[in-house]
Amino acid sequence: MAVTGGATHDRSASSNGEAYYCGTNKGETMNLPQRAPKETTFPQQEAIREREEESKKIRRLQVMMSMVMSVIGQDPSLTVEEASELAAGAKRAALAMFPDKELAYDLLYKPRLQRLIRERFRLQ
Repeated sequence: MAVTGGATHDRSASSNGEAYYCGTNKGETMNLPQRAPKETTFPQQEAIREREEESKKIRRLQVMMSMVMSVIGQDPSLTVEEASELAAGAKRAALAMFPDKELAYDLLYKPRLQRLIRERFRLQ
């Protein structure tokens, strides 16, 4: 057995008589990588899964708001009251998905919906 640079090399003979070397680092056996304990990999997987779910919810919210704005802007039979109900329903749905993000909704989507309703129905 030879030691070079912190690694050991075993010289063994195969079944056909040829020599081969099997290098191992300290703490490793037979060139197999050490596996991290499950406790250290699980939180990483959980964080990745949570980010994916958050991304899906955000995309769902964006699609929903796009659809609401399309209906308000394009439906010729829609009344002001119905448009306001659609906007209120969109806010309720958004807050159901993201309960603690009312300020973000009020900053991002509320002005867009108000402007769209004003322009569509020529208010103010």
